[in-house]
Amino acid sequence: MKYHLFALLISQLAWLVPYAQEKHTPLTWQDIPDWKYTRTNDATASPDGKWLAYVSGPTQGDLALTIKNTGSQQQYRYAIGGQHTPISFNEHSSFVAFYQSPDYKTIKSNQKAKKPSRKKLYLISLKDTASIIFNNVQKFDFANEHGGWIALRFESIAPTAKNDTTGRGTDLLLYNLANKQKFNIGSVHDYAFNKSGTLLAYTVDAAGQNGNGVFLLNLMSGLTTLVQNDAATFSKVNWNKEGTAFSLLKSKKDKAYKTPVYTLIGVKNIHAKNPEVHSYTGLQEQEITAGYGISENTAPYWSKDLKRIFFGIAKLEKTKADSEKAQDAKVDSLAQKVKVASIADSSEHNRDSVAVKTASRDPQKSTVNKKDLEKPDMTIWNWQDKRLQSSQRTQLERDKKFNIMSVWEIGANTFVSLADSNLRSIRLAPNEKIGYGLDFSPYEYASNLDGQRFADVYIVDIASGTRKLAIEKLYLNASFSSTFSPTSTHILYYNDGNYYVLDVKTLAKTNITKDIPTSFISDTDDHNVSKPATGTYGWTADGRFVLLKDNYDLWKVAFDGKSHTQLTDNWKHKKLIITAYNNIHPDDEEIDLTKDQYFSVIDDNSKRTGIALLPGNRNKIDVVTLEDAYFGAVNKAKHTPAYFFTKQTPTVSPELYMSTDKTLKSPVKLIADSAKQLLSAGSKLISYVSDHGDTLQAVLYLPANYVEGQAYPTITYIYERLTNGKNSYSLPAYPGGGFNRAMYTSNGYAVLMPDIKYKLNDPGMSAVACVVPAVKAAVATGIVDEKNVAIHGHSWGGYQTSFLITQTNIFKAAVAGAPLTNMISMYSLIYWNSGSSNQSIFESSQGRLTTGYWDNWDAYARNSPIFHIKNVQTPLIIMHNDKDGAVDYTQGIEYFNGLRRLNKPVVMLTYNGENHGLAKEVNQKDYAVRMMEYFDHYLKGKEVPEWWSKGIDFMALPKHLEERAFNATVTNE
Repeated sequence: MKYHLFALLISQLAWLVPYAQEKHTPLTWQDIPDWKYTRTNDATASPDGKWLAYVSGPTQGDLALTIKNTGSQQQYRYAIGGQHTPISFNEHSSFVAFYQSPDYKTIKSNQKAKKPSRKKLYLISLKDTASIIFNNVQKFDFANEHGGWIALRFESIAPTAKNDTTGRGTDLLLYNLANKQKFNIGSVHDYAFNKSGTLLAYTVDAAGQNGNGVFLLNLMSGLTTLVQNDAATFSKVNWNKEGTAFSLLKSKKDKAYKTPVYTLIGVKNIHAKNPEVHSYTGLQEQEITAGYGISENTAPYWSKDLKRIFFGIAKLEKTKADSEKAQDAKVDSLAQKVKVASIADSSEHNRDSVAVKTASRDPQKSTVNKKDLEKPDMTIWNWQDKRLQSSQRTQLERDKKFNIMSVWEIGANTFVSLADSNLRSIRLAPNEKIGYGLDFSPYEYASNLDGQRFADVYIVDIASGTRKLAIEKLYLNASFSSTFSPTSTHILYYNDGNYYVLDVKTLAKTNITKDIPTSFISDTDDHNVSKPATGTYGWTADGRFVLLKDNYDLWKVAFDGKSHTQLTDNWKHKKLIITAYNNIHPDDEEIDLTKDQYFSVIDDNSKRTGIALLPGNRNKIDVVTLEDAYFGAVNKAKHTPAYFFTKQTPTVSPELYMSTDKTLKSPVKLIADSAKQLLSAGSKLISYVSDHGDTLQAVLYLPANYVEGQAYPTITYIYERLTNGKNSYSLPAYPGGGFNRAMYTSNGYAVLMPDIKYKLNDPGMSAVACVVPAVKAAVATGIVDEKNVAIHGHSWGGYQTSFLITQTNIFKAAVAGAPLTNMISMYSLIYWNSGSSNQSIFESSQGRLTTGYWDNWDAYARNSPIFHIKNVQTPLIIMHNDKDGAVDYTQGIEYFNGLRRLNKPVVMLTYNGENHGLAKEVNQKDYAVRMMEYFDHYLKGKEVPEWWSKGIDFMALPKHLEERAFNATVTNE
């Protein structure tokens, strides 16, 4: 306990420690590829908690995997090449398996040559570290609970399949962990162990489809059972949770359809000599809707009572010949009806019409020019379309894969479609006898305009597919969470500031929070959303209670609303907030309050974070740790009380701890700080008052060479609310948005990140009201050099940056990444990444405007940078890419050309072919280097880069890129 108090005191005062006594060498962009760190997020503990495996190594280069004994901390290291690997322990914690890839340079070379980089599998015995290596392994799995086997599927050495009969299967090796015996099965395409690990279901896909089928191997007896043979492809093997039945799909070519036709297969009574096999295709119109078939895009699964199988159906596209044949049949039928009608009418005009129609079907007699039959390449946009044509086009692939949830009742051999194009998905109750679905269609047109989303909620009977309207026009922007009780009798949902429980049988609705003396409306959500919810963690396992958050406290509320218990000790006065539920019981479908439960917490005043524990069968949450650090979620070893968590600070990279005490006492550090050097001297939390009168906070990250009493050049980085990350560590990296905090603090900059609170219809002005006072408060600390402050933001932060420099001259330089600059023109443009319009973003999301500009012109103009462009005196870099699918490229062009016309200092960087952020590493490097060169010039007085002062040929690289070490890295791309 004394140690923790001392550590807490040190961390709280960290920002005061003068680090100038240590000689600091700033990081360069050339250092990033060699920066070594531990991938703590992917660290994996064995089920018995006695072993921990994790990967470490440089950002770009060859990695190592460490296996550490958590008791003795004895460790073993293995070189794993240039690629990260999944890590897997068997159920008995006696073996660990992982991949070894080729070295980093070889992987990069193979990528350029479009060659595969084949992997080796290492299988390590934890008893004596004896290892066995398997080459060219594509996939591996331990045999679940039984844990006596490992299955290895190998890469195909043959050329890529060119037709449907080449065969997609490869060798599958079964290795017995106890006696080291090996069994090879050829041409395996798909496989899966059941829960107990005693059975293996696998499919064969051989050349020429010879011997294709699905098989069941009993790993205890060695007996293999043929489930089904066919000249077809079998895939998507899917065991039920209990491991007592499995289902899969079979596909065969059908000349009537462009894509294979799928058959559903269900297998149960798996321990019988001849397992029970059920097959269903349902192509007949009386079974599945005409034109539909079983979908390939979902894995079918058994109901819990093994009486039905759930699966998806999708449209089947007919081949051209078959489609034309069907069309001809329709034309013949129509022509015959018209002809009969015309004869009966004895009309000369009708007889002529029939003659033309019938003649047009005969190529010999047709007078229609072939060119007239060609379709123009065009799109019709209609104001009545529920979805914009751009949205339909963008979402075409998703729509093609859309499948309608359906069920096959095996006993009655009946098909039931549970969803359709309006009720697109069904959420099943735990008993799988009912479900609920959301029908957006009555409100889809309006919601695609203003972003305010509503839906009707229907209760669906699984056996018949019949529906009952349960909730009409439920407002989804406030909360999208609606969940069944474990008893399947009730649904929890949120509406108009309160939580309700719906009785699915009577459809009665009970307001369960009206008598609780608190508000469940979020205090911090300042979007144009009516009464946004604070959040819920769902039902308790017994179905009697739900766990609901207000803005600070956690409540256990009875499902009938007759009682409620405050689980937190009046945290509103302490300003403590639960930020997340840590699920240490992954097999539990709901929160079991008879077991210990963990939550992540934050002190909203100090931004200290920690972990809270709700002991089993208790009604009071205890904070077990709260420090001036950032804690990750708690994880528990599967079979033992060993608890793992990470902790980091701005000065210490993520470290991993283990405690065998549920209150996390006396934790053992298993992974220490991996940083090679100090990147920041800590962080300071600043309180300030905005121009709107709100008390807000900002985080000031100190430069690594910080000396008390000295002022430093400062980058102000903005988005929305950022202070909850006060104690986070920044990893040096090439950023997609250009800015990396660690690189700047390492290079002698302070970094300021303020919170922004918004008023509706004033997003830009709100940023000014919050950011400018934050900068002044930071200057008042003496740490920030008032004459050398810059600002940067990307996307929404880019918008605010481009707006702020029209309202204030406190910034010496600015960089705006992908900024929207004209709210009026941007409002009706397309968000190309989804194909939808920006209107909904303005009216219900980040734009925080309440109507279109025609009814709110002053607000749109007042908050648009372009309308204040004459005020700009701050030098500006705009980064805007020509394929930006979020903020239209024309926004950057409009602002750049306006500033250029006014002879304002501005440069726009466009990375051709890139989207909203930078994905290509060479572009990430280029932008990061140019940004720092620019800030170094304006804030540190360094030499002005020529690309800024004189313009630049598009082929030229910045000075730093021409250095040999950096250029070598670029060359490797």
